[in-house]
Amino acid sequence: MRIRTQGAAALAITTLLALVIAPLSAGAAGTETSAVDLDGGCYQLRVTTTGTTAGSANYIQKASVGYGTRGTSDTAEPISFEATQLGRYRLYDTTGGILYLSTLSYVWAGTSYGDRADWTIALGPAGYRMRSTLTGQLIGSVSGQLTTSDASFTLVPAAGCYQPYEAGTGLVSAATAPAVNNDGTLNGFIDAHAHPVAKAGFGGELMCGDPFAEGGIQVALAGCPSHAAGAGALFEAVIGGTDLFGGDDGWPTFTDWPTTTSMLHEQSYYVGIQRAWQSGLRVFNTLLVANRVICELYPTRVTSCDEMEQIRAQAALLYEMQDYIDAQNGGPGKGWFRIATTPEQVRTIAAQGKLAVTIGVENSELFGCREINGVAQCDEADIDTGLDELQAIGVSGIYPVHKFDNAFGGTRFDSGTTGAAVNVGNLLSTGHWWTATSCDGPSDNEQPITSDAIAALLTSVTGLPPGTVVPVYPTGKICNTRGLTTLGAYLINRMMDRGMIIHIDHMGVKTAGAVLDMAEKAGYNGLAAVHSWSDRSMTARVAKDGGFVAGYAYSASDAGNDLPDFLSEWRANRAAADPSVLTTYGLGSDVNGLAEQPGARLDAGTKPLAYPFTAPNGAVFGKQVFGQRTWDLNTDGVAQYGLYADWITDVLRYAGSDGAELKREFMSGAEAYVRMWEKSIAWQR
Repeated sequence: MRIRTQGAAALAITTLLALVIAPLSAGAAGTETSAVDLDGGCYQLRVTTTGTTAGSANYIQKASVGYGTRGTSDTAEPISFEATQLGRYRLYDTTGGILYLSTLSYVWAGTSYGDRADWTIALGPAGYRMRSTLTGQLIGSVSGQLTTSDASFTLVPAAGCYQPYEAGTGLVSAATAPAVNNDGTLNGFIDAHAHPVAKAGFGGELMCGDPFAEGGIQVALAGCPSHAAGAGALFEAVIGGTDLFGGDDGWPTFTDWPTTTSMLHEQSYYVGIQRAWQSGLRVFNTLLVANRVICELYPTRVTSCDEMEQIRAQAALLYEMQDYIDAQNGGPGKGWFRIATTPEQVRTIAAQGKLAVTIGVENSELFGCREINGVAQCDEADIDTGLDELQAIGVSGIYPVHKFDNAFGGTRFDSGTTGAAVNVGNLLSTGHWWTATSCDGPSDNEQPITSDAIAALLTSVTGLPPGTVVPVYPTGKICNTRGLTTLGAYLINRMMDRGMIIHIDHMGVKTAGAVLDMAEKAGYNGLAAVHSWSDRSMTARVAKDGGFVAGYAYSASDAGNDLPDFLSEWRANRAAADPSVLTTYGLGSDVNGLAEQPGARLDAGTKPLAYPFTAPNGAVFGKQVFGQRTWDLNTDGVAQYGLYADWITDVLRYAGSDGAELKREFMSGAEAYVRMWEKSIAWQR
């Protein structure tokens, strides 16, 4: 449960209702059924408990002073019910006051949502029973003969309720193309690399904002003091080049964020994901991400920095997100956001026209398998236990290696100044720097530390201890000297035995080559390279081995001229693998993954995407609106995830003569991914 802290403004009494609080008796709780279908309802509250007064004056009404009295249906207050989770609600009076439990044990109406403004509602033998989620106390009435230990209400449909704000998707007309073709194949695209629940990673404090919130968008996308002028602002300025003193205004103006470079602010609010789904997104591969080093560098946290704990927290949040969306759509299983743990479930979900959400893991110290100065910090038993746990929560794919060398193999280096910074992280994780040698053919990214002078500068600006020896790397093409370890080979074999998808991105070429050798020898198809983080020759091998390839939605350094970069990557990958081999393609957004999102095109002013537009599946969209902010791809780029519907449409338009082929590959991408997964599960050694 994630309940937000009650704001001070909510203590302002704008309405006093004739309600008091009483404890729930244990006997009553056992006969109740959770009320999961009240979202968006408008009701009057009529007392139905034994002991009510005779006649029709049993409706709850406002009171100007004191406890108030019951009234008739003509004087009753219409109450708006907005789901905060399955069986839980925010309650609004007609002025927009949010009902909350005061410290004096009355229900008053304040101006903001908080832990005292969340109500759990269940249906009992005598009617609906409403209790504070925080305390478990029931709402009762002091008027008449009501017995507060048995307080129940009939919810009488009404009109005139307050309508709280929630962002819309901007959908003008629904898709004309089906989610599943007549032959049973999926018709739609895949985001094969996204991090919608990364908020719960990195210790839980690194990122500002949430993909959803019980209090709605006003809470989910509010600013954070630490990101206005604090550690969050500093980290984001370093990572994304944002203005350290630029402000932190989210809801309702969104003056400062989200943007394509606000990488420590939530960029995948669930209504944005909904817009992408309405535009043809069929499979949404959610990666649980963790990094102990980043977590420990950030000054505050709410969880430990153990990477497996961060993964567990994100898995819990993902399932809670599914429940939240269910709560907005009528109850369990009724939402459009459905977690799929098998290919069969993906196909069933797609046949229902819903979004299949698959789960993967991307972290550097999987199962605690660090290596410290070459010594593994785990064994085969840890791997088996860890794989059991991940599969139990629905994980279908794993990145054996991420940003740092680990007990499984060597990493692919980041390039440029980012590489120098991540190399320091490798030192903190493993006790050693990256080690590299000059190489021909496939290679890892070149490093900027190519002289003693640059090494000395790095030592001074990073505050490394005096006497620290910074490595100097060869110029030109280099490769990580570390390859797949014996323990890494054990992991790969066990993943194949379980039909899991092996993500080769982030592996150094020596490690990736060894993994591909193993898969090719075994005839195993469960391979993926889905966000342009591997040498192109390795990506080509994935395609030739029957795996799946997707491209990162590049945001170039030249003021956001991203579309040619993405298209160039697609064309280059097709050429490397052969167009007859790479016949499907996906998108890897890396949203919320400390990765810049696509910027606005440089020529958007003269060649803009026109609104409304028609998405690849035939759905028509206008501009999406959050609060006071109207989003426009031509000026905002993909500042928040909903703009991927716009971006994909624009990419296909911008592709010119290649647009028809790219559309075909995009819209068959989800099917190709699922087929690859099915073959992986069916594989027998």
